[in-house]
Amino acid sequence: MRSLPLFHRIAGTRVVVVGEGAMAEAKARLVTRAGGEVCSEAEAHHARLAFVAVEDERAATAAALRLKRLGLLVNVADMPALCDFTLPSILERDPVLIAIGTSGASAGLAKHLRLRLEALLPQTIGTLADRLGAAREALRARFPTTDERRRALDEALGEGGALDVLDAASAGRLEPWLEETLDGAGDAPAAGRYEFVLTSDDPEDLTLRQARLLGIADVVFHDPGVPEAILNRARADAVRRELPCEGEDGDGLVIVLRTIR
Repeated sequence: MRSLPLFHRIAGTRVVVVGEGAMAEAKARLVTRAGGEVCSEAEAHHARLAFVAVEDERAATAAALRLKRLGLLVNVADMPALCDFTLPSILERDPVLIAIGTSGASAGLAKHLRLRLEALLPQTIGTLADRLGAAREALRARFPTTDERRRALDEALGEGGALDVLDAASAGRLEPWLEETLDGAGDAPAAGRYEFVLTSDDPEDLTLRQARLLGIADVVFHDPGVPEAILNRARADAVRRELPCEGEDGDGLVIVLRTIR
């Protein structure tokens, strides 16, 4: 990854916006929308973030350097080389927030990816998120361990599951699904060990089942020759172990990736 994606909470804090016109106004609206307080460069000592939206390249560069010397993280419109952070294209289904970035390569590409996703994601996904948050304690009571909760939700939220994230009706099914699990009828999917023999280095050639299981695995054992592009399809926090790993079976859902020799 060229950038580390983060969601920065700025509610109640000051954010510098340097510039005038439509470009600066757009940055100021975004800051306000996220609960921040727009301030001028003169008040930079109270801030941690800054946006420079100035057409003149020399003036924009000078403003960015001044703010960086004060210790602020700076975004400079249309000058990615000067940016400490970039602004993604945002898809909002409060509280769900999807940010699409290209590391400054093309804002247009990020926008059109967002527009495609807008058509896929139901408006009710924010309601589903809120209800899942409210059900956190009930889920902990039914599935005491983190792994059990993760597997139960992976099963329910996945394609065709009771709470399929792309099904607009899922938000209304949370309570019945939760009652079913509390009655013991909806146990989390059993842990297991699955071994795949890869016939291609291209992650797009993974079968749907392989990609789904790899994405929810707790542990991934792999031959040294398995490319990083395929390993990155696993959860970021999944345990990775290069084979051979004698005497180490792994707990939970275990995937073994082997390559044809």
